[in-house]
Amino acid sequence: MRSLLKVEELLMFLLGVYFFSLLDYSWWWFFGLILTPDIGMLGYLMGNKAGALGYNVFHHKGLAIAIYLIGIYLSLPLFQLIGIILFSHASMDRIFGYGLKYKKGFKYTHLGEIGNKNE
Repeated sequence: MRSLLKVEELLMFLLGVYFFSLLDYSWWWFFGLILTPDIGMLGYLMGNKAGALGYNVFHHKGLAIAIYLIGIYLSLPLFQLIGIILFSHASMDRIFGYGLKYKKGFKYTHLGEIGNKNE
């Protein structure tokens, strides 16, 4: 099951790459911004609860899709770019086992505990 989920996330990442290719931005924008959603981890400086909230906001695919669709509706390529980067980054993280966080701490995710080989 774990491999199937990783393949699914890889396909979603590739979908994000495809949607980026439809925008009028140079490719360096994609590679330069792909790690920026990790800014949400700064919330962990204020504790696990704030950290989980910050991380989850920047890694929630539903929010990414909503921002992208708002960008389409309002013809705002910047919003489309932001949505694609958030979506692609979340997929990339999930390929590596980093899921949405629980308030218990950074290593507790909806995909299981990070570093636990038994999951």
